[in-house]
Amino acid sequence: MNGLRALVVCFVVACAAVVTPAAAVTPGWSALPVPPAAASPVTVSDLAARGPGEAWASGYEHAADGLRPMLYRWDGRAWHRETAFPGAGELGWLGKVQFVGEEVWILHNHVGVGQILRRSAGGWSSLPLPQTLWTYQDFAAVPGAAWVVGEDDTGLKVLHHDGSGWTTQSTPEGVLYLMGITARTATDAWAWADTTTGTTVLRWDGTAWRDARVPLPPDSNVHTLLLEPSGRATIGGSRYIDGVPHTYLMTFDGRTWRTTYPPLGDTYTEAMVRGPDGALWLPVRSDRAFQSKYARVNGPRTTFSYGPERTDAIDVRPRALTRAGSSLLSFGTVEIYGSKPNLMSERLGG
Repeated sequence: MNGLRALVVCFVVACAAVVTPAAAVTPGWSALPVPPAAASPVTVSDLAARGPGEAWASGYEHAADGLRPMLYRWDGRAWHRETAFPGAGELGWLGKVQFVGEEVWILHNHVGVGQILRRSAGGWSSLPLPQTLWTYQDFAAVPGAAWVVGEDDTGLKVLHHDGSGWTTQSTPEGVLYLMGITARTATDAWAWADTTTGTTVLRWDGTAWRDARVPLPPDSNVHTLLLEPSGRATIGGSRYIDGVPHTYLMTFDGRTWRTTYPPLGDTYTEAMVRGPDGALWLPVRSDRAFQSKYARVNGPRTTFSYGPERTDAIDVRPRALTRAGSSLLSFGTVEIYGSKPNLMSERLGG
């Protein structure tokens, strides 16, 4: 009898190994080497990928004489420092990265003057902004349109490029400040704003900016708004409940908004992306000093995974996350004991 039982067990195990080999091995996060920045510490602004063979990470170095722009390119196999763009050796910083057709567009504060860097097959060029702003808060670009939002001495400014020239757009009465902007098409852009009545989501329909009438939770703010080609939209933000901040997510299916409170604590959701598996992914504060930590939110279920262990690390922080084909790429900083934070990158899948 014992011999028969052993035979059955062996048969079942063998069948499972043959039928579901992928289920037995779950791919984990792996470390990708990044050439160190010239100055430390560093700040990562954004990370965007066109596919598995092209990604760009932007930011700036904190040099002795001020901030200096920092740009890295992923070619599918390795990260490379990019230094050929206009103003690379001068003071300034790089912000959001966008793909517009076959080009890469990057918001650039160049010695206090705003411009958009553009890289095509022919090399780098720059698109100057029509005026200098005190602050350059955010940037969005799609084929046929681009927006830069910020402030000057007269207040809020929304600069719009229609493919041929710049104009200044007005916003609804009561809008004090635009905290972020994103766009799906030239006639479908969204922004989240601070207004006289609290946080509000605005929408551009090709004619005017209007209140999108999103039913945000009371006493809440917005960190990010993720637009998808299908028409789905996801908002990430935080709400104070009994004096404690709680992260919330709102998903729009084209007709109604649905609000959930996944177990993310007070995570800042700016780096949230839709992964190749259809779930939402975002970096979270890690409870392990030597490893990064990521959350995966798939409907009502939230799970967590850790990045690779890093020897002598005392702080590992993914700052930006993007989908790159069938994998996820992260870019951020790592602080090794005895040194200032420098750059790190990790990949899941691929």
